[in-house]
Amino acid sequence: MILRGINFGNVFVASGALNFFGNGWRFHKFFKMLFGLNLSGVTFVSKTTTIDYQKGNMDLDANFQPKSLFPDCIRVYPVKGVVLNSVGLSGPGAEHLLSQGLWQKKNNPFLISFMAVSATKEGRVEEAKRFAQILTRELPDFHTKIGLELNISCPNTSHDTSKLIDDALDQLEAFVALGIPVVLKINALTPLDAVMRITGSGLCDAITVSNTIPWGQLPEKIDWQRIFGKLESPLKHLGGGGLSGYPLLPVVGSWISEAKRSGLAIPIIGGGGILKEADVNFLHQHGADAIAIGSVIILRPWRVASIIKRAKQIYDS
Repeated sequence: MILRGINFGNVFVASGALNFFGNGWRFHKFFKMLFGLNLSGVTFVSKTTTIDYQKGNMDLDANFQPKSLFPDCIRVYPVKGVVLNSVGLSGPGAEHLLSQGLWQKKNNPFLISFMAVSATKEGRVEEAKRFAQILTRELPDFHTKIGLELNISCPNTSHDTSKLIDDALDQLEAFVALGIPVVLKINALTPLDAVMRITGSGLCDAITVSNTIPWGQLPEKIDWQRIFGKLESPLKHLGGGGLSGYPLLPVVGSWISEAKRSGLAIPIIGGGGILKEADVNFLHQHGADAIAIGSVIILRPWRVASIIKRAKQIYDS
């Protein structure tokens, strides 16, 4: 996938899957030893940062790793093929992350993911402007070309994500002067007409769909009772959480198909529920211009390399 002349490839890793700087999480080194986890060939997308420190629901240590070996805000169900999380964008803030100098040293194009989390639209737009100012200052020190992912769909920050689309245009305006590709990250609940309005503005270069699906949403497509054995979220105490894994695949496929039929012209990065090679075929057939992998790294780490290989066969041919 080429955006503004930058080749980002066609296999992205979902924001959050490899932590802030691509070094991953503690369990990744064990998965490499036990299952041969191999992420060679993917395009890195950072864990979503906020402008200021965000406590969220997962305490991090000085190395941005969870203080707890098994964070209470994440529930993994390998047999069922799903993950439920309510991390809540825990992080030290953009200024602190950029001060580490690690993004600046990367040699391959990647995306920095950002989300504004103020309680008001005006506050969120101001956060976007502040982030643009900080990134403008730092860009000359980057060794490679980068893009920005504007995340407006994290379900674990007490926002109604269906309404965050309303100020997306104003936030995107703040990034125009950066002169870098901007990818808008949404979930499959986002109304297509709103996305069409935003993409028609020319302010974003691609769409990523889907972020996690908030607990209990799309009951006609996601059988929450069957998956979890009850209609009350295991993460109810943290707001319910967002679902990743196999139930998202048909939902994302349908959203992309409808978007393409409706004339959405910019590239779509499709992700959600990719657990095997055939799932790459599925999203490609539905019109995805690239894919993003995330929960498979936890749920089926031994399949990651073959999924990446299959995606490259499809998209590089």
